[in-house]
Amino acid sequence: MDRTQLPPVVYAPTLGDDDGNARIRMQRMRDGRVALFVYSALDRLADQYGEDSPWVLLRVPELEAAYQDSPYDLLFLDQSLHPQETPR
Repeated sequence: MDRTQLPPVVYAPTLGDDDGNARIRMQRMRDGRVALFVYSALDRLADQYGEDSPWVLLRVPELEAAYQDSPYDLLFLDQSLHPQETPR
């Protein structure tokens, strides 16, 4: 993602850990970098992860805190997980 301004809140996909706690879901890219895909609308997240996929709503400061807890190399806003595929 370029340095365009993020919306005030974004939806991020989550996964449950072994203790039943939610954590933000990261994606490993082919080149080994770690990416976080976030979405400005819930339907956009559902298009990529599925209708029943868990998520969390984050404000920008919470997104920065997530980076401190689990650093990522790339942040994508409203991007397809599989750009070569046609959206559902």
